[in-house]
Amino acid sequence: MEHFDVVVIGGGPGGYVAAVRARQLGFKTALIEKEHMGGTCLNWGCIPTKSLLRNAEIIHLLSKGRAYGFTFDNLEIDYSAAHKRSRSVVSRQTKRVEFLMKNSGVAVYSGTGSFVNVDQVKIEPSGQILQGTNIILATGSSPRPLPGVSCDGEKIITYKEALNLTRVPESAVIVGAGPIGMEFATIWNRYGSKVTVVEMLPHVLPFEDEDISLEAAKQFKRNRIQLLCETAVESISVTADSVDTTIENINGTKVLNAEVVMLSIGVTANSEGLGLDQVGVETANGNVIVDKQMRTSQPNIFAIGDLTGKMPLAHVASAQGIIAIETIAGKPARELHYPDIPRCTYAQPEVASVGLTEKQAREKGYKVVTSQCPFVANGKALAVDDNSGFVKIVANEEDKKILGVHLIGGHVTELVAGPAGMISLDSKVEDLGNSVHPHPTLSETLMEAAHALCGHAIHI
Repeated sequence: MEHFDVVVIGGGPGGYVAAVRARQLGFKTALIEKEHMGGTCLNWGCIPTKSLLRNAEIIHLLSKGRAYGFTFDNLEIDYSAAHKRSRSVVSRQTKRVEFLMKNSGVAVYSGTGSFVNVDQVKIEPSGQILQGTNIILATGSSPRPLPGVSCDGEKIITYKEALNLTRVPESAVIVGAGPIGMEFATIWNRYGSKVTVVEMLPHVLPFEDEDISLEAAKQFKRNRIQLLCETAVESISVTADSVDTTIENINGTKVLNAEVVMLSIGVTANSEGLGLDQVGVETANGNVIVDKQMRTSQPNIFAIGDLTGKMPLAHVASAQGIIAIETIAGKPARELHYPDIPRCTYAQPEVASVGLTEKQAREKGYKVVTSQCPFVANGKALAVDDNSGFVKIVANEEDKKILGVHLIGGHVTELVAGPAGMISLDSKVEDLGNSVHPHPTLSETLMEAAHALCGHAIHI
C-alpha cells in the first residue's frame, strides 16, 4: 500500500488545482480521476460551451454584414464543424492538464475512489488502496433531475447530451433560465432553432440584480427566444418524433411541442458512493458539510467544489482547493466571502456580477444608492457595434462603499474581475472613479458609473 501526504478524489478544476498546490508545498500527492482530467468544467461544461458560443457569435456577426460593408451569397452553416471544434478544444485542454500533473509530480490514478477508512481510499475497478494522511474530496456534481421526468439522452436531455449533439434541433424547450439554460438558448437560437425557455421564477437569470434580469429578458426576446416565466412544468412526454411539455401559468395550461427538451434546473452533489457514512463525514441534503477552511467533520478529510453546495462555479472550486491545501500546510487561515466572488453568464447578452444585488443590499439594512452607465455612451461599444446593456453600481449611501457591481452587454465577463478586487478591499465608489481607465475600452463604463454616483458624471 502506497502512502501519500495528500490524496485527491476528482480531477476537476478544484481537484487538479489542489493537487498542483500540494506539490508546490512539498506534499507527496495522488489524484484519482474516474473519467477525464479537467472534470465537468473542461469536458462537459465551461470550455466546450464557450467554444460553441464563439461560433454562434461569429454567425451573428455574419448576419450583420451590411453594417460592416460586405455581402455574400450561399452561406453554409455547419454545426457539426462547430461541435468538432469544441471537442478539439476540450482535447487540447485535457492534454494540457495531464501534462500539468506529470510536470508537477502528481501521481494520477484512473478509477473511482471511495473510503476504506478515514485515511485509506480504494480505487475501483483495480482494487488498489492508497493511504493518505489528508484526503480531499472533489467529486463535483451532476445535473439535477426534474421530479417525475426521466432523461432518455435523446429527446429529453441535459447539458452533457446537448454538448454531444452534432446538429442543432429545429425546436427546443429549455427548462430553467439560469446561466446554462440561457447559454444553450443563445447557441441554438443563433443556429436557427426555435427556442422556448420555461422558468418557474419571475425573471430569467433569476438570481441576478432585477434590473439586469429585465434587460436580459428584453434582449433575449429581441433575439426571438421565447421566455415563459412564472411557469411550472406539469409533465413531459415523448412522442414518436418529438416531445410534449405540459406547462401551467397564469394563462392556464398549455402543451409545448418540440424536437428536444433540455433540463437545466441546477446541479446536485456527487456524494453517493464515496463511503461518507462509513468514515463519519457529515452531509446535509447530499452536500458535504465543511468549515471555512474546507475541513469536514473528520479533521483529515476536506471537501471542495460543487460537493460542498456553496457555489457551483469552477473558480470557486479552485479557490477552495488552494485554501484546503494551505490549511493542511499550516499556513495562516483565510476564507472565502462567497457574495464577493464573480458570477458570469456567457449568453448573448453576457452578464457578470459581483457583490450584493440592490434587493439584497436593502434586505441587509443598507441605505442604498445606485447608478448606471449605458454602453450606448461608450465609444468602444459603438465602434464594435455592440452597445446594448449597461453597468450598475450598488453602494452604501453613508460612506459610498461599493456593495455590488452588475454588468450586461458584450464581453462584460472580462470586466468584472477589477470590481471584484475592489469590493474585496472594501473600496469606495470614489476609488473606482479615481482609477484612470484606458480609452477607448468598455471598462470606462465602470468609471463613468462611479462618477455618476459621486455626482459628477462626465459623459452621461
